[in-house]
Amino acid sequence: MHWESYSHKKIKQTIFNALEQNLDYRQKTVLGLPASFLDTEVFYHDAPFLKDAPFLSAMIANPNHIGCHTLNESEAAFEGTQKIEAELINLCAKEIFGGQNSSYDGYVASGGTEANIQAIWVLKRYYEQEFNAKSEDISLVYTEDAHYSMPKAASLLSLSNLVLPVDKQNRQISEGAQELFKSAHTDGKKYFIIVLNMGTTMFGSVDNIDPITEWADKLNLNYKIHIDGAFGGFIYPFSDSNSKLTFSHPKINSFTLDGHKMLQSPYGTGIYLTRKGFMEYALTEEANYVKGKDYTLVGSRSGANAIAVWMIMRTYGSEGWKMKINKLLEKTNRLCDQLSDMGIEYYRDPRMNIVTIKASQIDPQVAREFMLVPDTHDENPNWYKIVVMDHVTQGQLDRFMMQIQPVTHA
Repeated sequence: MHWESYSHKKIKQTIFNALEQNLDYRQKTVLGLPASFLDTEVFYHDAPFLKDAPFLSAMIANPNHIGCHTLNESEAAFEGTQKIEAELINLCAKEIFGGQNSSYDGYVASGGTEANIQAIWVLKRYYEQEFNAKSEDISLVYTEDAHYSMPKAASLLSLSNLVLPVDKQNRQISEGAQELFKSAHTDGKKYFIIVLNMGTTMFGSVDNIDPITEWADKLNLNYKIHIDGAFGGFIYPFSDSNSKLTFSHPKINSFTLDGHKMLQSPYGTGIYLTRKGFMEYALTEEANYVKGKDYTLVGSRSGANAIAVWMIMRTYGSEGWKMKINKLLEKTNRLCDQLSDMGIEYYRDPRMNIVTIKASQIDPQVAREFMLVPDTHDENPNWYKIVVMDHVTQGQLDRFMMQIQPVTHA
């Protein structure tokens, strides 16, 4: 896992060179494209600070990254910045998830929800085209701790749900899930799209892939696995050097990442990664006016967002990013040590920066004051979570601990 850190000068030069390769609406006669630069009454292009602001310059230039740029053809009007997106996909697939050269495709989506739906859509189309499957033959499998984009995808794609129970102490998939697989198979389900979590939204828990593949193989199921790393994808691979959740695992077909969480990129920077050969199942043949056609759920999308994620990753480099993650984990460790010393019940995966505390241990007013997120916004939540992000200071955590101490000893 290694990628080089670039200086600000090199980052700026790379992006401005890419923008020069793109279509410039001001310098070329453009009659056919239903788009332009940003409205100059609001976003003026000659602001002097833009010469040192590559991301904002890309926003003003307004490149459209419609399509998938790890494939052979894309819209030539924006090929300069599309190359940056292709390099970003390369960094994520190869350096974070162990993909081999030229063995993957992907794109920058609007977020983790879109990336998850894209992954499930691709696998549904795979089963339809390769096995002549019907929707009723396919089961979408996910845990009760999974993100709500899974039931949303099932509804959109007319798939049945198989929701796996988790152990309430360690948040791992319960043994009873094996019987659910068996029942679904007996009831006529022939194909299984299994979504495993690399950092659940509420608990930060990471699913163990081994029992799932063991059960599925024992039943001789036809299945593929998608990893939802929308939260944990930029943490877990750096905190667990022995992770099995990589492209080296033959059953893992795709990953979701989300730059606008841990990476602190703008909203609209989810990432979808898949093995080479699967993007074609999402091809929309009717997109004839698009060079290279379209393989994505969203269609037109901002090239500036891809540039933002690339800038962050190239600023840190792999070593800098590991250092940042280690600092956040050290701060999370300290919080957990304090909670343990006080006898407060909580769940935390030691490789993640989410700490989820039993609601019974915290006064609701304190939870509101520190903006802890409940597992439900009904009157009686079971859990409150803390996410140790860059903006969370040690002083804030210390003040929080001082507030909850009298409650726990009351």
